[in-house]
Amino acid sequence: MSQTDYKEIEQLLASAEEEKLVKGLKLIKQEIARVGSSEARPLFEMLYSLFYIDPLEYPELVPVLEEAITLTVGFGSWVIPVLLDKLDSGDIKAQMAIAQALGRIGADAVDPLVNEYHIRDDTSKRIFILYALGKIKSPKIVKAVDAALDSCSASDMELRDTATRAIGKFIESIPPEDLPANTKLRIIKSLKANLACENPGVRAKAIRSLCKLAKYGHLNAEEKKEVHTICQRLLGTDEHFDWDRAFVVRKEAQEGLKYL
Repeated sequence: MSQTDYKEIEQLLASAEEEKLVKGLKLIKQEIARVGSSEARPLFEMLYSLFYIDPLEYPELVPVLEEAITLTVGFGSWVIPVLLDKLDSGDIKAQMAIAQALGRIGADAVDPLVNEYHIRDDTSKRIFILYALGKIKSPKIVKAVDAALDSCSASDMELRDTATRAIGKFIESIPPEDLPANTKLRIIKSLKANLACENPGVRAKAIRSLCKLAKYGHLNAEEKKEVHTICQRLLGTDEHFDWDRAFVVRKEAQEGLKYL
């Protein structure tokens, strides 16, 4: 493909018309197949421009954004550090798309994301890193537990909320035999502490993640009984009749009872 052809793709992807964007993506897909993903860095830069699409303002372009993310994921491991560098873009729409792409890359992204978490002390970047880690479906995600636990007690409520949710997502992918006993106890302690958080969203995610420990086989009989008691307390069905005032918390507790 000539420079003229690349220019055509750039012009197509600069359009706000869905038809032209789809055509541009089709040409990129064909070119990736021709040159190979390892030689496709210029094509990634073109795709990245679509990460700025606002799915709320332009819902009709969501399929375009999804295809751009899918093609980016197909580049493989070389694109991981490039995406991490792009997190500094400062645009929340692009950061969200980056996080989705990193999450969909999967296990290969775990170590780079965890390393990036420890390097960064910027709250907003850590939020997107934990969000991306929560998208990864691999037993290797056990390596990210310490990072999430680190932020489960953060003073920033959005970071704490994201970390508490991430713990539950990690649990879905970690076999019980791969979760060290002391790590499990730290998770339980952290989630129980967040049940006292003033933010109802954090409390809801804390009880959801606790119940996921039961759902995915991480709790013994005594631990299940303890979580069952917690759910009853949140629902106000124990002897104290002092339920959690937030409906979203009670909803998660009610849902979690089926696993206890």
